[in-house]
Amino acid sequence: MRNPRGPRAASLTVTAALLTALTAGCGGTTGADAAGGGTTGGSLAAQKLTWKDCPAPSASEGGPTPSPPPNGGTWQCATMKAPLDWSRPDGDTIDIALIRAKATGPGRRIGSLIFNFGGPGGSGTDTLPLIAQDYAKLATRYDLVSFDPRGVGRSTAVKCESDAWLDRYFQQDSTPDDAAERTTLLNSTKQFNAACEKNSGRLLPHMRTTDAARDLDLMRQVLGDSKLHYFGISYGTELGGVYAHLFPRHVGRAVFDAVVDPTQSPEQVSLSQAKGFQTALDNFAKDCVSRGADQCPIGSSAQDVQNRIAALLEKLDGNPIPGIFPRRLTQSAATTGIAQALYSKDLWPALTEGLRQAYAGDGQILMLLSDALNGRDENGTYDNLVAANTAVNCADQRQRYTPADVERALPAFRAASPVFGDFLAWSILNCTGWPVPGAGDRTEVSAPGAAPILLIGNTGDPATPYQGMKRMAQALGKGVAVQLTWKGQGHGAYSSKDPCVQNAVNSYLLDGKPPADGTVCS
Repeated sequence: MRNPRGPRAASLTVTAALLTALTAGCGGTTGADAAGGGTTGGSLAAQKLTWKDCPAPSASEGGPTPSPPPNGGTWQCATMKAPLDWSRPDGDTIDIALIRAKATGPGRRIGSLIFNFGGPGGSGTDTLPLIAQDYAKLATRYDLVSFDPRGVGRSTAVKCESDAWLDRYFQQDSTPDDAAERTTLLNSTKQFNAACEKNSGRLLPHMRTTDAARDLDLMRQVLGDSKLHYFGISYGTELGGVYAHLFPRHVGRAVFDAVVDPTQSPEQVSLSQAKGFQTALDNFAKDCVSRGADQCPIGSSAQDVQNRIAALLEKLDGNPIPGIFPRRLTQSAATTGIAQALYSKDLWPALTEGLRQAYAGDGQILMLLSDALNGRDENGTYDNLVAANTAVNCADQRQRYTPADVERALPAFRAASPVFGDFLAWSILNCTGWPVPGAGDRTEVSAPGAAPILLIGNTGDPATPYQGMKRMAQALGKGVAVQLTWKGQGHGAYSSKDPCVQNAVNSYLLDGKPPADGTVCS
């Protein structure tokens, strides 16, 4: 969930960064526009990267200074040139920022393992150092590599509105109850989209997932790998699926975790997420009350927890409470704060405390959670995740919904989730009035002849519901997908540190031995 710019799943970026802070203190692309297959990049495939020690992130980039790589060494950064327009590979170029930690041994180096942590719009150069210790075993035989996709972070980035404007935007009512509120929401969406065109119009036509997939293949070549070894999470699974469709013979050992359903329209994605987040909220409520009144001071039963949350949100609709000064916690901010906490079970205690404080009139913790999902740091600076997320979603998806479409869909969304239904229904308007037409109706990921791709589905995933893995497996085609189920909570499985999941993934990536199709970890 990305509030309120798009329905696709957020990446691990915000969850990892938020956990660090607390400790210290989605669309359609087509393959039709892909001109052929085979090697890409023209003369840029011969470029040589200059690797240097990574600088600390600037205030506008967000994120902490990189932590040391697993098993020692230093983080190195480089910039790759890629075509602005892949139909003109020797024309104007853009910058793609990369980060790596070289393989440490023991054992023979396999190559580069490239990570995309999702979004779309998540920064790989920020995220990989935050969670690299999770991949310590893989770092023995792979160079761990990630990147900021086109439009993101330190790469040539999409720019839209100012920080002050975004503060107001994320506090507005995203679930309008009358004509005036609806007009305000539509006008702000129009203003945001116009700012994106004014500040980044040159880049917007080239923000499709197919463009990013071609950047990936160029990256593979520049890094010197004959095959792409890849670890995609959330939206990163969609990017990986599009890559496999365009370059099936170049797929090496690939893992898709928290798998996106490539068959759904944006409306269907949002509806699935409404169901997924509601299920996760149900699971949170049950877990909370099972711990007793001392550890769960927010309800006497799971239904009571749900009822009190609904009552809080209804109250906030017209009466926001103090948040992080000078801002106040609105209904929309509280909704995104609750959603953010459902991305990881590690954040459930923060959600419990945030709700307890909100019932007492203090919205600081829920606002901190909301800020994390929206890419705002404690200094009031936003990263460009929201801008890039919108640009990718709207470049990929052809659909441009109207308020009448939302009104038609609202009953189904409300039935799916009393808490998140309205919010996610109205989010499908985000590409209405976008200055660039979308590529298609669905994501094309069929990849006949590709090497086995390990798909991991989490039965409790709120953002990429479990059935997405099944549909991705079917869409990839016969003999490509190997499916692994984890019966867990939160967004993604490998990051849970479940031994069954991690052993299966490590065995495939290190030894080339995927688990049996249909394996279940619980």
